[in-house]
Amino acid sequence: MKAVGFYKYLPINDPESLLDVEIEKPVPGGKDLLVKVKAISVNPVDVKVRSPKNRTEQTPRVIGWDVAGIVEQVGPETTLFQPGDEVYYAGSIVRAGGNSEFHLVDERIVGRKPASLGFAEAAALPLTGITAWEGLFHRLGISPNAGDNAGKSLLVIGAAGGVGSIATQLAKLAGLTVIGTASRPESADWAKQMGADHIINHYEAFVPQFQKIGIKHADYIFCLNSTEKHWGNMAEAIAPQGKICSIVETDELLNLTLLQDKSATFVWELMFTRPMFQTEDMIEQHKLLSELSRLVDKGKIRTTIAEKLEPINAANLRQAHAMVETGRTIGKIVLENFS
Repeated sequence: MKAVGFYKYLPINDPESLLDVEIEKPVPGGKDLLVKVKAISVNPVDVKVRSPKNRTEQTPRVIGWDVAGIVEQVGPETTLFQPGDEVYYAGSIVRAGGNSEFHLVDERIVGRKPASLGFAEAAALPLTGITAWEGLFHRLGISPNAGDNAGKSLLVIGAAGGVGSIATQLAKLAGLTVIGTASRPESADWAKQMGADHIINHYEAFVPQFQKIGIKHADYIFCLNSTEKHWGNMAEAIAPQGKICSIVETDELLNLTLLQDKSATFVWELMFTRPMFQTEDMIEQHKLLSELSRLVDKGKIRTTIAEKLEPINAANLRQAHAMVETGRTIGKIVLENFS
């Protein structure tokens, strides 16, 4: 079957950084689904995994963690899906990715594709949707019930990106006042379209900007960009007994003492944790993707696709990776249909 993979970890402008390859079509066992891939999208994690490293692969490495497609075949232990079902998911970082014509994935981390969306529009949602949902409701402990959050605020650092776009929409449904950060007019406009109530600049001190919009502190902060760069600002801006969640790893030590006087909480979110460690609650990702589909089909959440490339091949994936590497993308870049 067709796939896009690589043997060497190279800069994206090298034509061998991503290659069109032929690999064997897999067979599902256990709780796995074999999915015919119709559309994929590219995330920062794809770029990080593929980025230059001093090692090589003996067989082509296939990455990619956003898929929308059709169930082709099911393993003997599956109970949630049947052949012909339209699905969407992010998969597991410790397994082969979805940049291939057919892909194996554990059904417990798969959701039914929103019926109102095409495959390309749906492929923009899984990884960012899981990350936003887990970050807000599982890590920060925000109630999804709007009536429980009256008067509470959320600061989303990097509101115009893929995760920020979904997090803003979910937070508004939960009744929160959302302050999004953006540094360019086009990213600020996008964040407002997603529902942000206020926009501040993440290159400037947060608290003075809060004061200008009449907000003293943020009850919750969701950091989607450079944890260490924003650490001091977050410590100042978080409310006493507030909670901060970040999805961005750091090479620098964080001074947790800055949170002590406020008894503030800091927590990480990595949407791959459940599938990586085969946790007992893996099926929570199936449940939240199914609920996200319901919200999309009811018109309460919109897809965050910003650009589509066709077909799925190495040249177009190299282009998409290069765009993500700029750090200036708004929304999601999606690829559809193998040539």
